[in-house]
Amino acid sequence: MAELQPTQFGVPSDTGGKDLGIFLPIANGGWIISKNKPEIDGSYDYCRQCGVLAEEAGFDFIMAMAKYRGYGGETHHWDSSLDSVMTIAGLAEATSRVKTWGTVHTLLQNPGVVAKMIATLDQISGGRAGLNVVTGSYKGEFSQMGAWPEGVDHDARYDLAKEWVTAIKRLWAENSVTMDGTYVKLEDCQSWPKPQKRPFLVCAGSSKKGMRFTSEEMDAIFLSGGDAEQLAQASKDAKEDAASIGRFVRTYSMMTIVLGETDEEAQAKAKHYADGFDEGALEGMMRAYGFLDNEIGKENDFTRKARSSFMSAHIAGSSETVAAQLTELFEVAGTDGLMLIFDDYVTGIPKFGKEVLPVLRERFPGKIAVGSNA
Repeated sequence: MAELQPTQFGVPSDTGGKDLGIFLPIANGGWIISKNKPEIDGSYDYCRQCGVLAEEAGFDFIMAMAKYRGYGGETHHWDSSLDSVMTIAGLAEATSRVKTWGTVHTLLQNPGVVAKMIATLDQISGGRAGLNVVTGSYKGEFSQMGAWPEGVDHDARYDLAKEWVTAIKRLWAENSVTMDGTYVKLEDCQSWPKPQKRPFLVCAGSSKKGMRFTSEEMDAIFLSGGDAEQLAQASKDAKEDAASIGRFVRTYSMMTIVLGETDEEAQAKAKHYADGFDEGALEGMMRAYGFLDNEIGKENDFTRKARSSFMSAHIAGSSETVAAQLTELFEVAGTDGLMLIFDDYVTGIPKFGKEVLPVLRERFPGKIAVGSNA
């Protein structure tokens, strides 16, 4: 049986390398829930610095989430956030090489509108456009706008997303599209201009239904967790599911990096952030995740992890330690890429680009490219 090949998008994973990207801080506070964290205001000016620095440092992509309601607390965590696609469009203009990926919620936006938005981003970026497809979200974010569809459960949201993505792909490729789906209805729908090539598609569906949606429609999946062995199994499952229908899917994970000149310095920073943990923001986050109010304050695995103040898995150490741990993560997990968060992006991105990224590039060079972009 021939080895499945990834669709070519001009990233290292096209030929077996590792894709390294930046999760842009488009909401205030970044990804650390603490009164002691470095100031990140979630402004376009700050994100523009991050995007330009990411390109200069040699990263492969930048991505912005979509967020419509924050967690509050003393730090007003994520109470202020930019629009994802507009931010990425601005950064596409400010950069020339790094891939530019925005986020859209399938429940919120009509596929006919999104098809044109991303085709426009494709022109602005010169073919670097990508779309992070989010099939669901937190009820409070959508119900505040009267946009939460009652009766559309977890699995149904993937059925909706399947129709939604099918519509967008057809609008990017066909002169006219008519669909009479359960959730998407188009009548002689036309969308011009077309992207010069089909934009990169990624999502984070980890359930069985979500994984099959990824296998059928996406180019990559974000896997949850930071433990190498767990990631290895999740990556294996995702790749095998895609392979069962003759497709190759890239597997990514996410990691927060706290760099210091020494391990002790970096770990002291991480402890300082944990010491300033914002309990009120945790309460807001738990409500957003759908936890019952009477469960707030109870100690469980979620709250224990959250009290580190980090919203993702994290590594705190010197450049040498971070490079060694990320190398081990890739070697054990076998994933295709990593999206990085920094406690302080403006200092962290250049330092990582100079002292860590070259180590990873040398260790995971990929194979010689044999095909052109598709």
